[in-house]
Amino acid sequence: MEPIEFTDNYEDLSTDVGFQFKFMCERCGNGYLSEFKPDTTGRAVGFLRAVGTFLGGRTARAGESAYEIQRAIGGPGHDNALRAAVAEIRPHFHQCSRCGEWVCDECWNERVSLCEQCAPDTQEELAAMQQERRLEQLRERVDETDYASDINVSDEAVVVCPHCGAKAQGGKFCNECGKPLAAVVECPKCGSENPAGAKFCSECGETLA
Repeated sequence: MEPIEFTDNYEDLSTDVGFQFKFMCERCGNGYLSEFKPDTTGRAVGFLRAVGTFLGGRTARAGESAYEIQRAIGGPGHDNALRAAVAEIRPHFHQCSRCGEWVCDECWNERVSLCEQCAPDTQEELAAMQQERRLEQLRERVDETDYASDINVSDEAVVVCPHCGAKAQGGKFCNECGKPLAAVVECPKCGSENPAGAKFCSECGETLA
C-alpha cells in the first residue's frame, strides 16, 4: 500500500467482518471515518468462530485461529478497502500552497484557498478582536465606577463590646457592662489585662497563649 499523501495519522478499525478506517488531521486532530465495507470472508470466519465455540474441541481451535487465517489470505482485500477509504476521505483534506501542509476542512480557509494558519479567517479574527476589546472596555468602566459614593465615611464607627455585645460610640469602656471595649486577655497568674493577641503578660511575663 502506497503512503497516504494527506496524513500519516490514521486508525485501522477493520475487524473480521469488514473494513473501516479513520483519518486524522495532523493540524487539529479532527478525524474522518470512512464507510464500513463488509468482507464476505470475514463473515465466514465469524460463523466458523461461532460454530467452534459451540462445538468445542478441534473446531473451537480452528475458530480461534480463523481470524489469523483470514488476515493472511485477506491482504489484498484489506489493501483495496484502504485505497477506497483514502479516495473517499481525500476530498476532506487540502494542501496549502503557502506552507505545504495538509489540513482538514476545519483548518482550511476556503475563501482564499490557504490553511487558516497562513490565512486566518477574517470574520473569526474580527469576532475575537471585538470580544477582546469589549472585555478591555468593561475593565475600564469598572475601574472608573465609584462603588463607595453612597457610604458616609464621616460617621463615627459603631463599636461592639467584646464582653456583652452592646453597641457603643466612642470611649474606652462599655456603657452597659463597664468593661474595656478593646478586646483584652486576662493573665491567669496576676489577673492583669493584656491586648488581644499578646503572647506574654506585660506585668508578670506569664505565657498567655
